[in-house]
Amino acid sequence: MSGVEKRSHSTYIDGQWEAGESGQSYLSTSPSKDAVIAETVTSSSEQVDRAVAAAKRAFRSKEWRAFTPQDRADVLLRFANILEREMEPLARMMAEEVGTPIAACRSMQVGGPIEVFRWYAEMAVRGPRGGYEHALPLYDKPVPSGSILRYEPVGVVAALPAYNYPLNLLAWKLGGALAAGCTVVVLPSPQGMWTTLRIFELLDELGLPPGVVNLVVGGPEIGVQLTSHPDVDMASFTGSDAVGAKVMSQAALGSLSKSVLELGGKSPNIILPSADLEATVAASILRFARNAGQGCAAWSRILVPEADVDRFLELADAFIETVKVGDPQEEDTVVGPVISKAHRDKVEGWVQGAIERGARWGAGGGRPEGRETGHYLKPGVLAGVDPDDPIADTEFFAPIGIVFGYRDVDHAIELANNTRYGLASNVFGPLDEAIKVAEQIRAGTVTINGGSGMRPDAPWGGPGRSGVGRELGEDGFAEFFEVKHIQYALAGITRPPGT
Repeated sequence: MSGVEKRSHSTYIDGQWEAGESGQSYLSTSPSKDAVIAETVTSSSEQVDRAVAAAKRAFRSKEWRAFTPQDRADVLLRFANILEREMEPLARMMAEEVGTPIAACRSMQVGGPIEVFRWYAEMAVRGPRGGYEHALPLYDKPVPSGSILRYEPVGVVAALPAYNYPLNLLAWKLGGALAAGCTVVVLPSPQGMWTTLRIFELLDELGLPPGVVNLVVGGPEIGVQLTSHPDVDMASFTGSDAVGAKVMSQAALGSLSKSVLELGGKSPNIILPSADLEATVAASILRFARNAGQGCAAWSRILVPEADVDRFLELADAFIETVKVGDPQEEDTVVGPVISKAHRDKVEGWVQGAIERGARWGAGGGRPEGRETGHYLKPGVLAGVDPDDPIADTEFFAPIGIVFGYRDVDHAIELANNTRYGLASNVFGPLDEAIKVAEQIRAGTVTINGGSGMRPDAPWGGPGRSGVGRELGEDGFAEFFEVKHIQYALAGITRPPGT
């Protein structure tokens, strides 16, 4: 890819592309080249209002309401097929804009969303748990009555995905919203804007009724306006816990609308005494270094029996030397750059502060040699960190883990739960032992021996500062609905004609 793509038509409202009207431009930068790849004129405040109005109008329109569950499923399947057709160019774009290595882009950044859209197509036909409508048992207090529960789409959804998985996170929001019959206004992270514009060009091929999907682009001020808009019925946000708290507050002040927040994590990875230590090392490193550590479920706290810490670090250091850190467009790259120089500087500041308080690099760490251009960090494991040190509960979004030694399994569980977050976790060890430990970890997802990857039919989210609500699975799909109770007495409520 060469040159800078200039994009004035950056806003999609009522089925039409428009030029951004803010008078300001955003420069998309390749984190591997530290070079501008696109310039986009951002949306204005007035365009945000019109996008929400278009979504509200479309939601109430006979045209969109006439789409049956099967019709909505067909839309999602068609879009999955379009993404499959465009897999390679989309993967290349995300490797350039986000820095994810190309092999992982194909599988995680594009392949995962295709699976999600196809699963939501199934859910559109099946409906939320129990179906779109079902009866409650007859009730006889104070008089015999019957009840029907109807599940109806929540309305206008403001979808705000993060930059680290721009299509994946959009699929979680857009797939559920369209399957349920909602309408959507998308505001991507500015750092995922370039890719998202292309995704909307592909959405335009579907020929959806005007206003069903809309796109605005811009910075925090646009986000505040969108999430606090009185005509938005639900805000679905993925990002940091600090910003998520603001989104929830803004949504509450705007219209008391629902918020679904998928936020941060500082996930523990417990290696039980009975686990094969050597067999856990590669998976442990790769899981926190994947996507340059820019994932909220990274296993960034590694809990090892005290007697095994030194051996783990020795093995980790040797393995890290085999991991290629480099150009995300190259097929054998394992770890690409973090998103920006500013982010790398912030991470290095956190690490330096921890080192000044007694921490040290136990394996890897620092910047890779020979990578003067781009925002690269070498995978590394910090040792000597106090479990109560602020850095032990700081989400790095970088390929850095922290190792802690534990005395016994009860101590490991205590350390695992010593966090404000609760998104994900992992336990290495024999299944019967690991399950007993998993049951005691406070987290929305606990994998054992690495699990087998994300699955769209399982809910994603967690307690504490990891968010509110769930995405994916039947629980995540249910977030896009309101439930209506229709109750009727079984006798004595009618009057004779003419009375």
